[in-house]
Amino acid sequence: MKPRKTLRIARWEVEKSAGSLDRTTVAFALGLLVLGVVAGPALVSDVTLDEGIYRVGVDESSPYHDVVERNERLVAGSPNAELGAEVSVIVRDGRFRTADTAKGSAAYDELRTAVRRYNDRSMAAQVERGEAPESAAFPVVVTLRYVERTAQQFPGVDGGSGGSDGGGDGGGGGDGGGGADGGGGGGLDGGLGGGDDGKVRAPSVGTGGSGTGATGTPGSLSPPFPFQSLVLAFLFIVPMNFVVQAYGSTIIDERVNRRGELMLVSPVTRVDIIAGKTLPYFAGLLAVCAAIAVVVGGDPYSLAAVPPILAAVAPIALLFLASAFVGGMFARSFKELTFVTIAVSVFLTAYVFVPAIFSDVTPIALISPLTLVVRHLRDVGFSALEYLYATGPFYLASLVLFAVGASTYREEDMFTQKPIGAKALDAVATFVRSRTSVAAVTMATLPFVFVAELLVVAVVFPLPGVLALPALLGSIAVVEEVAKSLAAYAGFTRDRFPDTTPAAVGVGVAAGVGFFLAEKATLVVQLVGMGTVEYGRAAFGTVPTDASPLVVLALLLLPLGLHVLTATVSALGARKSRRAYLLALAVAVVVHLAYNALVVAVRAGVR
Repeated sequence: MKPRKTLRIARWEVEKSAGSLDRTTVAFALGLLVLGVVAGPALVSDVTLDEGIYRVGVDESSPYHDVVERNERLVAGSPNAELGAEVSVIVRDGRFRTADTAKGSAAYDELRTAVRRYNDRSMAAQVERGEAPESAAFPVVVTLRYVERTAQQFPGVDGGSGGSDGGGDGGGGGDGGGGADGGGGGGLDGGLGGGDDGKVRAPSVGTGGSGTGATGTPGSLSPPFPFQSLVLAFLFIVPMNFVVQAYGSTIIDERVNRRGELMLVSPVTRVDIIAGKTLPYFAGLLAVCAAIAVVVGGDPYSLAAVPPILAAVAPIALLFLASAFVGGMFARSFKELTFVTIAVSVFLTAYVFVPAIFSDVTPIALISPLTLVVRHLRDVGFSALEYLYATGPFYLASLVLFAVGASTYREEDMFTQKPIGAKALDAVATFVRSRTSVAAVTMATLPFVFVAELLVVAVVFPLPGVLALPALLGSIAVVEEVAKSLAAYAGFTRDRFPDTTPAAVGVGVAAGVGFFLAEKATLVVQLVGMGTVEYGRAAFGTVPTDASPLVVLALLLLPLGLHVLTATVSALGARKSRRAYLLALAVAVVVHLAYNALVVAVRAGVR
């Protein structure tokens, strides 16, 4: 690649794209930019979604007035207001009247919670001043420590120690005190207790997580809501969806009416052309993400947050562009390109969005590079290994996609009107020439397998074990068998190999060995703590640290035999016909699924 020629092509691309923008589009983009600068800090701050949603009629002289004022969800109103129409709860002479509506009941419950928290704060202040012993102020204190789920919760999966364990440092009792002033509360705070049912939806496991648990009275503990993670997922991803649409359009524009033919015959390589056309869009995405990082990275703005945040989101932008490039090279029309880019955008958005929800579950959350952004904003930071774990699949997948798209950037492929599936097989077949190349192509599918399996782990993580484990094992079997058989099917359908049984067996063995060797690279998941998650062990087959050498050797060699067997079965079907290939692939998936289920059952029995 020659930088001078690449930059010249990039300049042409900028001039062409800028000339196609009208004033309305420019004004809309500037409006979004201004809105982001103004509203960005508020979006990523610890905002309350339902601030001031309930109005309580209470006199300023009442001890409950301070309770209402200190609660973000409550707003003080006149005690003489009309109940139901103007206020939901009225506090008068130590008595409480509630509107006979769903909102009135919710407001009453919120007021009860506010009184309890007010009392807790008052008692905590007395303890700090030495006016009361802590054991008398808080008879029960619960410490939640989030650990991995047990085998009893997930039948068939080897379990660790403990579930959600809570401990108390005192006996029974409750905050049976009076109202806000410690006097009569009209029954408001009598017998108040925690409403936790013991089910932890977002546990914290592994090392280096942003949260390791919580300590407090039973009623004060509540699961966190990942509002910041959700906002960041869309704050960075939405601009990428707009940019990839424009990028995919400029790629397919070169193929319409053979407009790109002059570029093909010019004294530049395909790498120069692709890099030159991609560079402006990649630089534009980095500029937008840098601006967002400035807005969300400090109070109110911070330039120091740009490098770490940009390092985290850059691979996401690169993978978006690589996917759009392949879509632009494979699609037959702008309409088909729209469907492709939307499908890719939905998948990639789900991939970075779903794991980021579990921001306190380190191995699960680190599947998404956006978790690195969240951790930086929380001043937790991340290590080089964690960065590699979160972004490595994105970089590798982007490299493979650009290579696949570049293989069709030639006259005989660019201007042909073939279905997307046929184009994809042509692209894969350009790399398949021998058994060695079959192994190399199969190894190149590993980033996509890794991405798919990590997403599956994140999706099934909240599900009950009865449903999650079969879904996990079945999805893994399908993903891996499709990846192993892709090179063989492309090679036989494009006549790269002779139509004989020995040739199919040789191709299958090469694919199985290649996949096995590449699969060992996923051992990095053990280093970041995925082995501490039940589904991480089931998905990636991490080796127990206390296993004997013979067990370790068996766990390493048995997958090799499985991959060779199932890849050979698929290759034998691929050499005959499409129907035979699909049937053989189904058999391979069943064999793989049975193997996974057997290994999980044996490991559970050993434990």
